[in-house]
Amino acid sequence: MQSIPVDTARLGVLRCAIAPEAKISNSETQEVKKDRDGHTIYTVAVTVRQDRRRISVIEIAVAGEPKGIEEGQILKVTGLTAFAWSMGDRHGISFRADAVTPVPAGAPAPVKAGGA
Repeated sequence: MQSIPVDTARLGVLRCAIAPEAKISNSETQEVKKDRDGHTIYTVAVTVRQDRRRISVIEIAVAGEPKGIEEGQILKVTGLTAFAWSMGDRHGISFRADAVTPVPAGAPAPVKAGGA
């Protein structure tokens, strides 16, 4: 699986669409997915909108429960990586991050890099 680092500064404003939820690895047993170190994997649905284009929603996996994140809140995503995957005739892109944290209310909006 090829990993692709993502420059979050070029993604515009990242906003929480769905608050963090523990990722389920087995839907029959409701077993929660864990990383190699035993930390629970959480997913956060994040909206991405660049330069007045349509909004996309991506799910970002992160080890350990992100604290203080609520729907609608602007987020800071650190160490975002995309992974291309395929299983039989299915394929897609998944996202992982080192951390997903809320941007405090009243903090300046993230600065967009790369021009308008």
